[in-house]
Amino acid sequence: MLFVLILAGALWGIGAVAGAPKSRRLLMLGVLFAGVLAVQLILPDGHPLRETTGGSPALWLILGGFLVIAAGYGRLVQMLKRRAALDEPAEMVPSGRTFSETELERYARHIVLRELGGPGQKRLKQARVLVIGAGGLGASALQYLAAAGVGTIGVIDDDVVENANLQRQVIHCDADIGMPKVFSAEAAMKAQNPAIEVRPYHRRLEEGIAADLFADYDVILEGSDNFDTRYLANRVAVAQGKPLISGALSQWEGQLSVFHPKAGGPCYQCIFPKAPAPGLAPSCAEAGVVGPLPGVVGSMMAVEAVKQITGAGQVLRGEMLIYDALYGENRKIALKKRADCPICGASDLA
Repeated sequence: MLFVLILAGALWGIGAVAGAPKSRRLLMLGVLFAGVLAVQLILPDGHPLRETTGGSPALWLILGGFLVIAAGYGRLVQMLKRRAALDEPAEMVPSGRTFSETELERYARHIVLRELGGPGQKRLKQARVLVIGAGGLGASALQYLAAAGVGTIGVIDDDVVENANLQRQVIHCDADIGMPKVFSAEAAMKAQNPAIEVRPYHRRLEEGIAADLFADYDVILEGSDNFDTRYLANRVAVAQGKPLISGALSQWEGQLSVFHPKAGGPCYQCIFPKAPAPGLAPSCAEAGVVGPLPGVVGSMMAVEAVKQITGAGQVLRGEMLIYDALYGENRKIALKKRADCPICGASDLA
């Protein structure tokens, strides 16, 4: 078998030196392979020529199978490249937003999805997503948004990484303890996908900056751990007509919804008119939370963001998904807009 492989290498090299096109050289190797396979199948066992060329057709059939798989993969990559280059309106593809060869290979599993394809991946690259909170929910949401190829990701958080965070906030590691969470998250996202832009804001989301900050983004993900921030994010998102993807956690349960009154759904304050009394909704630090749960819900938030950006499927607008990790159950409840809501009910935002 080694003799045949050496002969194949020699034929390829001679063809290259002679300037033969790749297709011609591949044809020569194909003829050689067919000849060797014919020798193995026709000549009797023990024949010197059969022994010289491997002694068994099984090895050559296996090798041929691998070559067919490799050729099929190459054709698939070429198909993905062509699909990614599908025509779109010029205004949808700003300068500097074309795909490199590395990106085309990285996002191949997106591009083959009928609901996304090349146009959907371009929309992800053009999108700007703001994530409020780089803690439990933000950690996994940020990682998957970066991996999915969202072009610009902002993250705002005023906290620093603590040892107690590492049980669930998987974007941070032990060496990051004491570092602002936004910078730890930025380093992890850039290490994962250098092609994206990350904008870290090491500060608390406050009334004075929220409107200007939200104006720079298309979609807002809210994964904070306090009601003041949630209500503020809701007010500003509604005022600017931006979709707000909101997640929350407690012990073994997580919930998720997309609040977007401009598209006909309710806002956060429609569903939660007032913050609960102290003690009725304890934080994760007070009540505890199972480590993988924020990853599950944060990943769901990233999925909703991908759907919102690309138009794939149906987002959780007008619905709340509740995940019970303790018993492995999912359920949905319908959400309705309140006519008397002080945030979105006073005017027709739909």
